[in-house]
Amino acid sequence: MVHPTRRSTAPLRRTTTTGLSLGVALALAAGLSLPVPAMAQKGGGVTITSLGHSALMIQGGGARVLLNPFQAVGCAAGLSVPRVSADVILASSLLKDEGAQVASGKFLVKPGSYRLSGLQIEGIAAPHDRVGGRRFGNATLWRWRQGGLDIAHLGGTAGSLSPADRVLLGRPDVLIIGVGGGGKVYTGQEAAEVARELQARRVIPVQYNGGKPPANCDQGSVEPFLKAMAGATVRRSGRSVSLVPPLGDGMVVEVLR
Repeated sequence: MVHPTRRSTAPLRRTTTTGLSLGVALALAAGLSLPVPAMAQKGGGVTITSLGHSALMIQGGGARVLLNPFQAVGCAAGLSVPRVSADVILASSLLKDEGAQVASGKFLVKPGSYRLSGLQIEGIAAPHDRVGGRRFGNATLWRWRQGGLDIAHLGGTAGSLSPADRVLLGRPDVLIIGVGGGGKVYTGQEAAEVARELQARRVIPVQYNGGKPPANCDQGSVEPFLKAMAGATVRRSGRSVSLVPPLGDGMVVEVLR
């Protein structure tokens, strides 16, 4: 249900693990929902799984939230399309590489206040690019609380945050942020500045190239972001990571894939 008020003034509050299990891989191939770990089923935290590009599945607190499903075009060319099932789908925009309707679930892309699957979700309008939205229009920034953690999704924007945006986003426990640069995604330096500005406890970089960029892709690698985050702990966590509150105050970068 969409409420009349679009914004709320209340602020929210290099170790290696294994990749996707065979069961998870088969579930993705079949278009099924991912198995929910026992920790997440009990509501004590979330498990976050990378599905490529800026698509993540977040499970915990009795809900499955899918971020930025994509078609295999542009910088997502060559990747497997995430045809999975979720309770809620949050897209940064309707661009095919970050807001394709290829998964099953309640699809949200417009700013507003939503109450779905036991989650209070806030969508905040922001320029998608560095020229006030004149090139790529607006994107939607998302914030919600799941599994006892405050989560902010800035996976598809290059626009500067306004003072009001910073208040609405609050201090996230988990910040998901695009870092690959180009016309519609933060550069590594810009993303690091936003992460520090919001004082995020865990930062998950998305929208970057892990190898040779596809043709006509203007995004680079995650390395400039990691360099700009000097002083923060970096963990290369494979395809998924489980986070249980409280997370503590030190900033940690979780590199998935």
